[in-house]
Amino acid sequence: MLENYFPILLLLAVALGTAIVMMGGSFLVGPRRPYAEKSSQYECGFAPLSRVRLPFDVRFYLLSILFVVFDIEAAFLFPWAVAFKDIGWVGFVEMLLFLFVLLVGYAYIWKKGALEWE
Repeated sequence: MLENYFPILLLLAVALGTAIVMMGGSFLVGPRRPYAEKSSQYECGFAPLSRVRLPFDVRFYLLSILFVVFDIEAAFLFPWAVAFKDIGWVGFVEMLLFLFVLLVGYAYIWKKGALEWE
C-alpha cells in the first residue's frame, strides 16, 4: 500500500529540494546592502513611527471590493467565449442577460459616486 504514495513523496521531495536550492542560491548570490529604511517595518505606506490608529478612507476598501467583483464577473466571459458554438442561442441570450445585470450594477455604482476618488 505504501508504494501507492511514492509519487506523492517524490513530488514533495522535489518541491522541497527546489525551494531549498532557490532560497540557498538567493542567499549565497544575492546582494547584501542593508540600511535603516530597508530594515524598518512596512505598514501599507504609512510612516512606521506614527500613531497606530490612523484614519483610513473606507472608499479604498469599497473600490477594491468593486474591482474584485467586476474582475471575477468579467472572468466568466472567457469560458462562455470558448464554448460559444456549443451553447447556441440560449447561452447567448443568458450571457446578454448577465452582461445587462453587470451593466446595471456598474451604472448604479457610478451614479452613487463609488468610483470617484476625491
